[in-house]
Parts: sequence; C-alpha cells; structure tokens
Amino acid sequence: MPKTFRGMWEPAPLKHNPAPGRLHPGARPDIGKAVALVVEDSEIIRMGAVDLVRSAGYEAFEASNADEAIRILESRVDIDLVFTDVQMPGTMDGIKLSHYIRDRWPPVKLIVASGKAILEESSLPEGSRFFPKPYSDHAIADAMAGMLSGD
Repeated sequence: MPKTFRGMWEPAPLKHNPAPGRLHPGARPDIGKAVALVVEDSEIIRMGAVDLVRSAGYEAFEASNADEAIRILESRVDIDLVFTDVQMPGTMDGIKLSHYIRDRWPPVKLIVASGKAILEESSLPEGSRFFPKPYSDHAIADAMAGMLSGD
C-alpha cells in the first residue's frame, strides 16, 4: 500500500467503489451530472450511499435528518433526486419527508429505503421507489438512472 502524509498507510479501497474515473455499471453518463441528496442518520450507511451515488455518475449532497434535508432543498434549485432512509431522528421520518418533498418540490424524484419497515409503494408519493435494506447497489443505481432519464 502507498504511504500517505507522515508515513501512515492508506486504507484499502472499498469493494463497491470503482477506480477513479470509472462509472458504476448502472451509470448513465449521457444524462449529465444530475444531483442527488442522500438523507440517512447512520454515518456509515450515508457514506456508502453517497459513494454509490457518485460512482453512478451523479453529484451527491448529504443530510443526517429530514430537517437538514429540507434546509438543503430550500437553498438549492438543482436537486433532482432524494434518496432517504425511513427511520431517523428529527421532526419527520423518511415517509413524511417524501410526502413533504412531493408537495413542495414535485419534480424531485424519490427513493426510499428501510431496514425495518417494509412499505407498500402505495403509501409513498406517486412515482417513488422503495427498497428494503440491505439493498443492491446495482438496483439503486439502475433506479436512479431510470428515474432521472424519465423512463
């Protein structure tokens, strides 16, 4: 392994992280640089989801709860997709957040994931997608590509 500053060893790259410059197999580079907001209270899971979004060829922002996500959505006009967990602390969970987003920012695409709640997609806003955790990185990347291309 190559040495970094002050002789410390660099950690091994994550298995799901392709080499720099390579896109995730489900990526659609013809779409352009869409922007996704990842909302997840678990820092480790959020880091993995942000990495997944970036490896799929999109720009990623992150929030640890719904309140932070709303502040980001209010301050940016370029968020195309929100990828949120269901269970998280704060004033609302991911289901309420997804309905709030649909009412306030109708064009924003929504992907909702949960390790505890198994949801009927009918309880989510129209056009949303639900994935149980643990989810497949390929399934999420494919869903993002399809939703962002209008398929």
